[in-house]
Amino acid sequence: MKLTWFRVFAFAALSFAAGSWITARFATAPKVEADSNRVYELRIYHTLPGRLPALVSRFRNDTRRIFDQHGITSLGYWVPQDSPAKDNTLIYIVSHPSREAAAKNWKEFGGDPEWQKVAKASEADGKIVEKVDSTFMDPTDFSALK
Repeated sequence: MKLTWFRVFAFAALSFAAGSWITARFATAPKVEADSNRVYELRIYHTLPGRLPALVSRFRNDTRRIFDQHGITSLGYWVPQDSPAKDNTLIYIVSHPSREAAAKNWKEFGGDPEWQKVAKASEADGKIVEKVDSTFMDPTDFSALK
């Protein structure tokens, strides 16, 4: 049976339409929702000159894992693209069930013997962090992250 260009085009169009319909029907983006008390915390670490790699290494190898043990939920970590901040700044966002839980989580984290050992070892060749900025945030009603 010989197919005409019209039949080939019609078959391709129907295949595309069917694939689009299936994708739209079954591949919905998950919506992240939390209880109404959940808070998000933006933290910006400013390091001493030349110490950003040590801080990033500490977070990659230990800090994030220890956060998990204390109910501090990591959402993302970033370094700026542009100078001068790209040389001394780590930015991250974590979440807590509430402000009260955040205070408890940070207190327990700071007192954790493993964390204290990690911090001491990572600063064996000098202090790393110069200053930490912390901002607690609530999502807006139009935020994808609630």
